[in-house]
Amino acid sequence: MAYKMSLGRKMFMAFNYTFLGVLSLLCVLPLIHILALSFSSGAAAAAGEVTLWPINFTTAAYQNIINKTEYLTAFWISIQRVVLGTTISMLLVILTAYPLSKESNLFQFRTFYAWFYVFTIFFGGGLIPWYMTIKAVGLMDTIWALVLPTAVPVFNVILLLNFYRNLPKELDESAKIDGAGHWTTIWKIYVPLSMPALATLILFTMVMHWNSWFDGLVLMNRPEHYPLQTFLQTIVISRDLRYLTSQEIQLLALISDRTSIAAQIFVAAFPILAVYPFLQKFFIKGIVMGSVKE
Repeated sequence: MAYKMSLGRKMFMAFNYTFLGVLSLLCVLPLIHILALSFSSGAAAAAGEVTLWPINFTTAAYQNIINKTEYLTAFWISIQRVVLGTTISMLLVILTAYPLSKESNLFQFRTFYAWFYVFTIFFGGGLIPWYMTIKAVGLMDTIWALVLPTAVPVFNVILLLNFYRNLPKELDESAKIDGAGHWTTIWKIYVPLSMPALATLILFTMVMHWNSWFDGLVLMNRPEHYPLQTFLQTIVISRDLRYLTSQEIQLLALISDRTSIAAQIFVAAFPILAVYPFLQKFFIKGIVMGSVKE
């Protein structure tokens, strides 16, 4: 039997689609504008002539950040940082969130440790103690200085432990009856059931590591150890000419800060955009899980 929509329903659907279409354009048009800027000449961008189509098409902005060994080195360092940082962070977050999700009668000092972690969100030691600690343990100018200080993001721990607390308590009881220990319960029950939450946290962690530039600037002593975002900030934004050849300086004359920043946005966003389709199904599953009741 065909469902016939009422006039009010049709009007609502028309308004809904129109509103969502306008909202989508508001999100997409700035990205198209930035893409057009990245392929335009520096003079056209500085004059404000670029809208949604490149003016005086050129790839000079991309050549400036891609056609150099320093860029490839920085790109590889960022890849290492994302892989190592995400792997270590998710492992520690899972192992931290699991015990903190238990009731106080099962984990006696659960409340104390939970507030211990929450305390670090509101109060920090500051930039100088952070720097001195990393230097004292010998991590300066190494990839570990970019990975270990952010290995346990408390916000992610709180999100995951709240997800674990919403899982049925009968799962733990059934696992114990079957003789499963905590390690088996974590990796065989909790982790598979929390894949939507873990996919979200993985994306958060990857974006954090990929976009971070300040710690690389402070903790790396040599430019060849800079991650990608620090390299781009130093070379493209600050225009530090000490690390440029004469040919590269001539190339900079063809671009402007606006075209360089636009190219930087797309180069930096591409790896995350490439990973997102593989995680999308978990986001959809997470939405469906919250909408279906047994």
